[in-house]
Amino acid sequence: MFPKINPTTTQAWKKLTTHFSDIQDSKMQEMFVDDPKRSESMAIQWNDFYVDYSKNRVSHLTLSLLLELAEEVGLKDAMEAQFTQETINETEGRAVGHTALRNFDAMKPEVISALAQMKEFTEKVIEGDWKGYTGKPIETIVNIGIGGSDLGPDMVHEALKYYKNRLDVHFVSNVDGDHVMEVLKDLDRETTLFIIVSKTFTTQETLTNAQTIRTWFLNEASEQDIEKHFAAVSTNLEAVAQFGIASQNIFPMWDWVGGRFSLWSAVGLSIACAIGYDNFESLLKGAHDMDAHFRNEELDENIPVILALLSVWYNNFFEAESECIVPYSQYLSKLVPYLQQGIMESNGKSTDRNGDLIDYQTGTIIWGSTGTNAQHAFFQLIHQGTKFIPTDFIAFKASLYGNDDHQNKLLANCFAQTDALLHGTYGSEVENNFKLFEGNKPTNTILIEKLTPRSLGSLIAMYEHKLFVQGVIWNIFSYDQWGVELGKKLAKGTLEAIQNGNSSNLHNSSTKRLISSLSE
Repeated sequence: MFPKINPTTTQAWKKLTTHFSDIQDSKMQEMFVDDPKRSESMAIQWNDFYVDYSKNRVSHLTLSLLLELAEEVGLKDAMEAQFTQETINETEGRAVGHTALRNFDAMKPEVISALAQMKEFTEKVIEGDWKGYTGKPIETIVNIGIGGSDLGPDMVHEALKYYKNRLDVHFVSNVDGDHVMEVLKDLDRETTLFIIVSKTFTTQETLTNAQTIRTWFLNEASEQDIEKHFAAVSTNLEAVAQFGIASQNIFPMWDWVGGRFSLWSAVGLSIACAIGYDNFESLLKGAHDMDAHFRNEELDENIPVILALLSVWYNNFFEAESECIVPYSQYLSKLVPYLQQGIMESNGKSTDRNGDLIDYQTGTIIWGSTGTNAQHAFFQLIHQGTKFIPTDFIAFKASLYGNDDHQNKLLANCFAQTDALLHGTYGSEVENNFKLFEGNKPTNTILIEKLTPRSLGSLIAMYEHKLFVQGVIWNIFSYDQWGVELGKKLAKGTLEAIQNGNSSNLHNSSTKRLISSLSE
């Protein structure tokens, strides 16, 4: 059974509360002086990852108490429940099986079949054997989706551009008509293939964009040509067929895969088109590497567990409201928006697994940008502002194009920022308070050998497992998303009011006034 333990009732939580009173004003600068081996003992080397968490406001006692908390809330049992496909998403009656999408040692038959279909499809398109309605090979792929059906594929496509092939790939997500028209204006109907990603094939934004694109396509092509230029990832076979998409161009989705964890499935078809199936498979294998580490490693040497426990420590005891993530690679410019959905949609909950309202903090606000751009934007706030903001720094030892001068300067900035956030001007004389840096700001440094499909897979999976551990400790269901549904439901009635100019059925006077102002 999936554990349902209120963390604040545990002995470990009570010990942590007392311990926090003792340590909250401690200086990391002094911790490093008192423990010369701190940087060695608070680091994990795994595969091509080196995770340095020594620059955190924790002692060895803090870590032992946090690990005790993990044991007391049943983290190990919860981990096994997920990996063994128990129905841990209880409010939606679903198992959580995204890790099964990348386990090549024990892969479900339906996943094997889907991967084979993806391999055949992508190779045909990439090699130019897939022809459009005028006999020309496909040159452009457009992914039509939203949420996990867009953020994941778009992020990975951007991250792995170094590995891209001859195909151009675009993403349409927002229901904003200007967005879709900006994409369409430079496309050639004869050489473009559209992939519609929607589990139910009813998502308003995705279907609106898909119908607009279908109409645009049919301005010059015929209904019979749709099967040569449209594919779908969906479970609603009837609706897909009505759209005109051929059965052989339909890829499966499963209810045991949540949208924000679906890039590993056929939702990643646009990724496989962009970088080739073999690189897509390497992405999956990298994620599985992290799955195995997370499942099998002891908790005190477990990267996602340690990162999650540190987050809980700051969120629930230091009352930090946000966490910043700064990748020192421009390729990872879309990682933060992707993680915002994964983490904030998962752990933004105020009801626990027992159905009780929560009186402690759960999900954190995730934000950030790429270094060194971020240093010239919001780092001032982290260094000298009044907010307490733990920050993850992600960097790669080697660049992909081999420009050592640029890479050395990039890494120098990354390492120097964590050092400055740690030390500040502590122990030094400054001219005035304007130049005073308190330091003592917590950071993690995740240093990876090189950005490859495999290492990216491991990095994404690391954050997936981190948010899972957080959810277990906070006693919430991380895999449902009821908060997304209410807005969708209300939007239907609001749309009707906008379309017919009658807002009498709406309850809120502000919304009514906004709608009436549209015609003024």
